[in-house]
Amino acid sequence: MNRRHFLAASAASTASLLARPSLAQDSRARELRFVPQANLSSIDPIWTTAHIARNHGYLVYDTLYAIDRTFAVHPQMAAGHVVEDDGRRWTITLRDHLRFHDGEPVRARDAVASIRRWAQRVAYGQKLLSLTEELSALDDRRLQFRLKQPFPLLPAALALAGQPPFIMPERVAQTDAFRQITEATGSGPYRFVTGEYVSGDRAVYARHDGYVPRPDTAADFLAGAKRAHFERIEWRIIADSGTAAAALQAGEVDWFEQPDADLSLFLSRSRGVRVEVLDPAGSNGFLRLNHLQAPFDDKRARQAVLLAARQEDFLISNYGTDPAFWQTGTGVFTPGTPMASDAGLDWVKGGQLDRARALLAEAGRGSAPARVLGATDIPAIAAVAPVAADLLNRVGFEVDFAQSDWGTLLQRRTSREPLEKGGWSAFISGFSAYDFADPATHPLLRGNGLDGYLGWPTAPALEALRDRWFTAPDEAGRRGIAAEIQRLALEEVIYVPTGTGRPRTALRADLRDRVAGFPLFWNLRRA
Repeated sequence: MNRRHFLAASAASTASLLARPSLAQDSRARELRFVPQANLSSIDPIWTTAHIARNHGYLVYDTLYAIDRTFAVHPQMAAGHVVEDDGRRWTITLRDHLRFHDGEPVRARDAVASIRRWAQRVAYGQKLLSLTEELSALDDRRLQFRLKQPFPLLPAALALAGQPPFIMPERVAQTDAFRQITEATGSGPYRFVTGEYVSGDRAVYARHDGYVPRPDTAADFLAGAKRAHFERIEWRIIADSGTAAAALQAGEVDWFEQPDADLSLFLSRSRGVRVEVLDPAGSNGFLRLNHLQAPFDDKRARQAVLLAARQEDFLISNYGTDPAFWQTGTGVFTPGTPMASDAGLDWVKGGQLDRARALLAEAGRGSAPARVLGATDIPAIAAVAPVAADLLNRVGFEVDFAQSDWGTLLQRRTSREPLEKGGWSAFISGFSAYDFADPATHPLLRGNGLDGYLGWPTAPALEALRDRWFTAPDEAGRRGIAAEIQRLALEEVIYVPTGTGRPRTALRADLRDRVAGFPLFWNLRRA
């Protein structure tokens, strides 16, 4: 059965696949049904970098500061701050009327505990805390950083887009940062309905009537007034893309986060459905190699993969053949952002298979075993993971392509064991444009070994450059250091960039005022 026939057949049976009948018109105005890109297997957006947990986090929590679409930083839960002692003391005051979903007021000590937990897991937070002499709550509304040296990027750290310090109640934030939280109590525009959560099936959010949006500005990406127009948001986990597309056509769901290129084209011709770019800033793909274990503990083996990798192969598999939705020549920073440059980009030209094989032979790693992890239930990952497995096979590795659901992959990639004990060699994923904008926000661009992101590269020179970037006196200085960082990161193959794409999203045509970017649910309403 071809996809077109499958969609037609699926549309007729979608109502039985989904648990409830079609929504009546009055309830449609109150409820939104969303098909996310993956199962919500973890409700802890600090413990994991998975996008699904981040998107959940922005529904449930709020942040002290937030960025707009131009990367400018604005107070969010903060009313403002005062900087004293030549930039070494920052006092942040919370705005009025902040309440958690359990009715308790948000206090400064909640923010302190949340920042401390976040800073143990996130590179920007680690840097901030390393420069902090003391972080404390002065009273219920004021928290204070006493710094060892001036750090003007402090608000930017607290406004990190991809994995921000979401503010949780102190009792929750005191959970060990390397253990998942089990309670999702926040102060954001929606509350998590724990009793209706079924991993692999659904997650439900109800409007937090105690949430008071910022009164002084309209919503602009992650900043400004977050207005919740739906009483209930229901995430439906539908692993099969064809079924999800049929459900959208039938009006059984309202928003399908990320259909693949073929389905996007099909849905764009469907009555009552609108297809648009999810985030104009794009998404950066990466192939992460395990630096701890053979074969990629040898730099030459990593370089072999980088030299052979063709970014267009990964991009076409995910976004289709139309280059309007992707671009090659991506280094370690998002194209078009201030820190992006052409430094070291000879490494990412790709297709240098003979040179790659020679390097692998020089390293004595020819025919070495390599395990590539792939996920079957996220269309984007399912599309590109076979490309990664084929790449390693063509370079000369003996590839074990280990596919599973995304939740299992998230658990498996934390293993530091060798292959014979269940470890891994490579996995592929992506981050938003905002995550790869500069050395501070970039989760992969570290060389701090076991304290760093999965894959655990050790590169003291990279760490030294990153420290210099933080203390550079001006933007021009930071750009120069960023170029050095990119050149070194590509030579060391901290990871393999697989290009920049602009994924599409599909919605019912009666939805309007969507905030462009990754899936955000404030402002969105039904016409």
